Amino acid sequence: MMKAYLIDLETMDYRDAHQFQQDCVKWRLFEKGRPDIFLVTEHPAVFTLGKRGGLGSLTVGEEFVKSRGVDIVQTERGGDITYHGPGQIVIYPIVHLPEAKLSVKTYVEMLEEVMIASGSAFGVNAGRDERNRGIWVGDNKIGSIGIRVRHGVAFHGLALNVTLDFEHFSWIQPCGLSGVGVTSVARESRESIVFSDVKKTVIHQLARVFNRQFTSADKTLITGGTT
Repeated sequence: MMKAYLIDLETMDYRDAHQFQQDCVKWRLFEKGRPDIFLVTEHPAVFTLGKRGGLGSLTVGEEFVKSRGVDIVQTERGGDITYHGPGQIVIYPIVHLPEAKLSVKTYVEMLEEVMIASGSAFGVNAGRDERNRGIWVGDNKIGSIGIRVRHGVAFHGLALNVTLDFEHFSWIQPCGLSGVGVTSVARESRESIVFSDVKKTVIHQLARVFNRQFTSADKTLITGGTT
């Protein structure tokens, strides 16, 4: 079992979390053999655009989105447009793929397995779908994946819909796909869902699937006490 750091960013603005990811990638690359880092967070409402994503996947006007206080951020991750917001667990693993002996394909499948197993713990029968990476319940997407690899280190990651409101998803074609919907653990489960319980389960599944022993840390591991 390999050592890794777990940093719970709690609720963090997407742009700040994105910058912190960049800092983590630099930290991971600075010295060979450093432990990987797994970031856990939840974002205020935001739309992010991947390399294939454009404003064409919005079903409302850009000005309308901004007038509702929702940011739109272009990123370097793979994929199309997606939404992050309260009630959604977001995991950003900073993983050195060559050191972990992982291909990109296997790594993505492991992220999917984390979400499938986490949903299953709450009675949700989700699975993969050839239309798009991530996990699905029928024609409804419940978890998304988008990554980028820089000098062998993967960043960005996964987002699992837990208790979120679906209003903002009605403003986009999720992942740029037509004729599909979105769902959540709360909607699909017969249990009463508590966000913190699902969060603990996702962290447990991360440790299991990636065979990691987590040590809790905070941002100062990377920033050295500066912000």
